[in-house]
Amino acid sequence: DPDRKTEVVLLACGSFNPITNMHLRLFELAKDYFHETGKYKVIKGIISPVGDAYKKKGLISANHRVTMAKLATKNSDWVEVDDWESSQSEWLETLKVLRYHHQKLLPPDATNSLEDAVPLTKLGQKRKREPNRHNPIKKKNQSPDIKSVPQVKLLCGSDMLESFGVPNLWKSEDITEIVEKHGLVCISRAGTNVQKFIYESDILWRHKNNIHLVEEWIPNDISSTKIRRALRRGHSIRYLVPDGVRAYIEKNHLYGPESEDRNAGVVLAPLQKYASDSKN
Repeated sequence: DPDRKTEVVLLACGSFNPITNMHLRLFELAKDYFHETGKYKVIKGIISPVGDAYKKKGLISANHRVTMAKLATKNSDWVEVDDWESSQSEWLETLKVLRYHHQKLLPPDATNSLEDAVPLTKLGQKRKREPNRHNPIKKKNQSPDIKSVPQVKLLCGSDMLESFGVPNLWKSEDITEIVEKHGLVCISRAGTNVQKFIYESDILWRHKNNIHLVEEWIPNDISSTKIRRALRRGHSIRYLVPDGVRAYIEKNHLYGPESEDRNAGVVLAPLQKYASDSKN
């Protein structure tokens, strides 16, 4: 049936320090884009805040960041927050987070091959709780079945895409697997030169059909960095972040000069890891 739409799950990884209206807009823009193609149906959005072991300067604790993200998505009927990544004791590559979420969407009998690729999960427990899940046996023609596993695509802004060019921030084989097996949805300001960046990267160019570029026609220049700065200046952030997030930040006195100095002088986890890998 050629009319059957491919189901898509949008996964956004990042610091969400704090989550802002811009982060939430990325999901809406991507969903509109996919539905306009007529080929896809977006069934879910997932926000996965990075763990504390990422060691980014100014990164406040994951439980605060996850709580704020949950407050921000409380009224969404399709975007949810997942704290699996942030609850790991060590920093996880984005690819592993993508694999984990892909794995969760597979029917139970398809999971063994990927099991070793996914760290520290207790996938078995989830399945035991659904004893009555019978899968119709479709051996003769597998293709409709394959299509029914939703694709997990990485949702990002143009800054994340361009961070692929930063030495030792990403492993090139990870970038390859992300774009080849999953796909990228990149939201970019109208007029930014994401196409040029893709053209200049051999890996990205080779898989450009799996990179969806979505233009943002209503520029929204809110960033977590600017929000934190406004808070340090004692200025209002109302209408820049969801109200529940603003109230939570106020109540817990979350961002100030002290929090901004967290991890100052510490090397980012991926840079530590890959720089030492390249020495060995």
